[in-house]
Amino acid sequence: IMALPWLVVLELVLYAGCFICGIITASSVTITQGEFAGSCMLYGSFQYNKTALAVGVGTSSAPSLCHFLSAMSVLVAVYCFSLVLYWVYASCVDEVKRERVWMWVSLAVAGVFLFFLLVSGCVLRIGRDTLCQASTKDMLMVKSCQDIERQNWTKPYNGAQFYSSLHNAETSVWVNFFFWVLILALLVVQRRQGSEFSGLSGGDPEWSTSETEPIFHRSSRPH
Repeated sequence: IMALPWLVVLELVLYAGCFICGIITASSVTITQGEFAGSCMLYGSFQYNKTALAVGVGTSSAPSLCHFLSAMSVLVAVYCFSLVLYWVYASCVDEVKRERVWMWVSLAVAGVFLFFLLVSGCVLRIGRDTLCQASTKDMLMVKSCQDIERQNWTKPYNGAQFYSSLHNAETSVWVNFFFWVLILALLVVQRRQGSEFSGLSGGDPEWSTSETEPIFHRSSRPH
């Protein structure tokens, strides 16, 4: 790690944060979907069953919507984890180098991820708000989604943590988005400073010269 430029080290720290955020988002969305028997409750609604005196699912979105959110978060997490492993390995074998073409690829990937994270954050925010507004409007005994969590649920549903899970998923997406903005800024700075960098190893000419040159140059004495 010490052979890496400090900008790259900071970039790797941000990648590690993005990995954690991606795992949190994917797990929160997947767990919430599993608690409602595979139904994606974003943009859906709950309804109160007066016979069972419990809350059940009224309407729901296509499961593919939640699958998209989970898959996108997992993709970001895997990409970040792979990059961290690569740079740690490269620094250990003295092959720290990023060619110009890979700099452009990194910039393009960062832009694509920013777009999809923005879409994911908006889907989670608007979908959750729509779910809460529709449900509180239909069930007069509750005033918020937190109140719905405390209600009894009809089997096989379990919504005791649905609002908290969706809130955690949305927060993780926006933190992830912020991290990728910083990563994009770091990549732009590195691109301006020069797209190629390398760590000095024992076989490099610069290393050998600096090691063999005397610290103090002695003037030659005439014979």
